[in-house]
Parts: sequence; structure tokens; C-alpha cells
Amino acid sequence: MRQIHILSAAIIVGWLAWSPQLHAQEPGLEVPLATPGPGWKTCPRCENPAHVADDREKIKGDTRKLDPHDLSGVWGNDGVRLFAKVLSPFTPEGQKMYDALSKQVGQTRVGATNDPLLICDPLGTSRSFGYNYGFEFVQTPDRVFEFFELSHTWRTIWTDGRKLPDDPPVERWYGYSIGRWEGDTFVVESNGYDERALLGSDADHQLFPHSSELRIVERYKRIDYGHLEASMTVTDPKVYTQPWTSSATIGLMPNAEIGEYFCVPSESISFNERQTDPANGRPGQEH
Repeated sequence: MRQIHILSAAIIVGWLAWSPQLHAQEPGLEVPLATPGPGWKTCPRCENPAHVADDREKIKGDTRKLDPHDLSGVWGNDGVRLFAKVLSPFTPEGQKMYDALSKQVGQTRVGATNDPLLICDPLGTSRSFGYNYGFEFVQTPDRVFEFFELSHTWRTIWTDGRKLPDDPPVERWYGYSIGRWEGDTFVVESNGYDERALLGSDADHQLFPHSSELRIVERYKRIDYGHLEASMTVTDPKVYTQPWTSSATIGLMPNAEIGEYFCVPSESISFNERQTDPANGRPGQEH
């Protein structure tokens, strides 16, 4: 999907300049940022490490005072690596579900050849946590919105005191989410997930199943102005023998804005016909 949506020629040139395969030394501030125009900011993945470091130095991100209950800002430019190294053992039923899923999606060392992502299915909470191009929290008095650049979507985390539904009437790709503060840690609980909202992350190239019993707990803590500790705990007694947690520290992107990165079905179909299908031994079409 990364190849489908080309932001601009300037961004591609910048990315190529950043590629370690092409240059022994990573580029720096000499690479110009691609923006829509004066006063606009670039996208999270459109800055190289030198630009990010320079942005953080300008705002004194490591020493600047902060409100620990303020999570606003654009965070990260890629997903959190999770699951493969900390994955809980499967239950017997979970192993059957994993084997069936692996046959369905065609999992390989480099990814799933029939990944639902390739036909623009929503990622769901787990995969958006582990496979995103930057995300942004927007806090209001009774809810927190979390916007994801990849697929240009969001979720609503309710903070108005409601409880999670015991028996959700309709399962959702992004589930039902509620949030609360425990000291300086923002805790998010969610349930009610559609089983098509698979578990997984970009870095580990594997997809994992879950049942309707899935519950997810996320924790976010701003350890200084420029860094956010994030963790996700997955509990599903039908599929996994024990809860398992993935965590990482995510950096602030102070000079970036969430871009428009839709998964467009017509573009996805064209890309799959030209690239994905021939690469997987299926007949492709020329366009």
C-alpha cells in the first residue's frame, strides 16, 4: 500500500535520498522539506532524522516544561513494533484459528500475500497502533480523538464516565473505547472488536486472530515534552493462554501535520493487478 499513494515528486526524491541502500551516510538538513506551501507543515514520514532532531532542538523538547495530561501533538512516523517477540502461546482453539488465518492470508516471511489491507479493509485498533504513519491525539472535555494518517481514519475514546458494554450489540473495527487518567498515565480500555480487525504490526509481518472476547488496554504516559511511553496489552482467553504486552517510546514530531493518506479502492485494485498479483504468481493486468 505504500506504493499506491504518491504524495509528490519532491517527497519521493527526499525518501530516495534518505535510503541507506543508496547512501552510506544518511542525508541531513540539506534535503528540502516538501510542504503544500508557506505556513503548512510536512507529513510525519516526510522528514529525515536530521530534520526531526533539528525540530526537537528548536522547541527544546527534552527540557521544555509540560502538562503531563496534555497528549496533543503528532507522534511517531511509523508503528510500534509488537507481537512477534512477546506473543502469548495459543490455546488449542487459538492455534486452529491461527492456522486457518495463515492459509487464508498466505503469510510469508515478508508479509501476507492476501492481507486485507491490500483491499482497503480497515486496520482496527491493534494494527493502527502497530502500523501507522503518525498519529495525533485531540482532547476535548468528554472524549479524546485519535487520528491516524494511514487510512486517514480516527477513533473516539470516551472520557465521560461511561462503561464498556458487556455485550456489544454490534462489533466494530475499532471497538468501543473508554479512557481515564491514572496519575499521569492515560489508560484506554476497549472491547467489541470485529474478528476481521486482525492483530499485527508493520515490522513483524504477521497477522494474528482474535475472538469476540478480545479486550485491549493501552497506556500512554508523556515522560517529557518530546517523548511518549506507549503500551498495548491484549487479552483474549479463547485464543491466547495469557495476556501479552507490547511497548515502545514514541517521539513527538513537532513540525509535522497528519496528511491525507486514504486507502483508495480503485488505486488498490490497480496496484494489486500490476504489482501484487504478478509477484505472488497470479496473472496480472497491464494498465
